[in-house]
Amino acid sequence: MEHRKIPVSHVYVYHNKEIIISGPTSPVVLQSLDIHRDLDAFRKPQEQLEALIEISGLPEGRVITAVTDNMLIGYVTFHYPDELELWSQGGMPDLIELGAIEVADAYRGGGLGKLLIATAFEREQLENCIVFTTEYYWHWDLKGSGLDVWAYRKMMENLMKTVDMVWYATDDPEICSHPANCLMVRIGNEVPMSSQETFDRVRFRQRFMY
Repeated sequence: MEHRKIPVSHVYVYHNKEIIISGPTSPVVLQSLDIHRDLDAFRKPQEQLEALIEISGLPEGRVITAVTDNMLIGYVTFHYPDELELWSQGGMPDLIELGAIEVADAYRGGGLGKLLIATAFEREQLENCIVFTTEYYWHWDLKGSGLDVWAYRKMMENLMKTVDMVWYATDDPEICSHPANCLMVRIGNEVPMSSQETFDRVRFRQRFMY
């Protein structure tokens, strides 16, 4: 299938700083950036930057970035699900995972997360894909946000809804392990019914729930 990577860029001003929201960002551009020390939710900042460079070089991979003064302060990633995860079992070339979204602490609360995700979907780049994200409460910054698990889940749901991602049921054991966890999905308007049916079979392994 065609993985459409059409560069999009926006200028955003927050706290008197000019921030460039752009992507899909190439490995070469990512290699030229410094990374904010607060981008450590998933791994150490420099290791995270190396992971982003790797993702951006994948045929299906895309990294949308927020940058100010050559400093990476936020990102969102898209890629195929890990081959060891349930979501890869359908062998679907048009199933893409929204893998991670992170914004440095000092830049939160200004809508950067929404802009990062919205930029990824501009110019119909992902209309031929099913995009999903798995929200697990153990990945959430409850301490830094001051929110409990339910308020944080509501915040994440509202964020994903800005690009028309909606809650989908599943019997995936990890998601079912805590009621705050959830699966959110956006089915592009060019996705064939055959792919939608395959995705239904993937998200329900216990047939009596299907």
